[in-house]
Amino acid sequence: MKKTDRFNFWFNAFILVGMLSAVLYVNIFKAGSADESLWKTIIFTVGAVMGVCNTVLSANGNILTFVFGVLDVVICAWTNLDSGNIGIFLQHILYFLPMQFVGIWQWRKRGAHKGHKVRARRLSGRQWLYVAAAAVLGTALCFGILYWIDAAQLKAGRIESIDSAKIALDASVVVLNIIGQVLLSLAFAEQWYIWTAVNVFSILLWINRLMSPGAETYTAVMLIKYCFYLLNSLNGIRIWLKLSHEDPEAEISTESQSCC
Repeated sequence: MKKTDRFNFWFNAFILVGMLSAVLYVNIFKAGSADESLWKTIIFTVGAVMGVCNTVLSANGNILTFVFGVLDVVICAWTNLDSGNIGIFLQHILYFLPMQFVGIWQWRKRGAHKGHKVRARRLSGRQWLYVAAAAVLGTALCFGILYWIDAAQLKAGRIESIDSAKIALDASVVVLNIIGQVLLSLAFAEQWYIWTAVNVFSILLWINRLMSPGAETYTAVMLIKYCFYLLNSLNGIRIWLKLSHEDPEAEISTESQSCC
């Protein structure tokens, strides 16, 4: 086994065990409350495992990530429907689920089958501008919607104050998740910069909640969970930059940009 292969094996094992431990604890804790049945706890836990496998496999350029992704999205959609979170349910069914099949189609076109890793693309300068513009405009729009919702709740007396910092982090995570899924499904290496930002903002979001009065006991574990996700995204950057250098189309695109 090569030194890089050995590193990948042990690093992935470390990430997998760490993420599974954190995610399983959170899901069992949340789903094991008095008003939840045993079968719901099992479904929540299975969904958590699917999500972890999906994340680690995507970092390694393995097309099986979308098999676990479909299961993860379906279970997550069902749990949100059961909890009355109709908006998140529709987001998963109408957006995240179809994008899994787009990913399978695109990755197969780029050689990800029969044990082969995907040939990663690279964003051009113009495409980076589109991504940046979508992130800024999308976050601003999402912030406005979330702020309007909290303002309505404040007026109705359901909350005591509006936390603008929390809303900004929340809006950033939502929009970057959407952009990251697009780049993932289309096999762009730069998706991992997006996922890194998502995980950094998620860590800040959970730190904010941890410092808030009345924080749930599993909040610290959620913080640990996203620290593992951050490590996985950094590993994804390393692996996917290598995959993009192995793709002759990416090299030709880079050369043509430098000539211009």
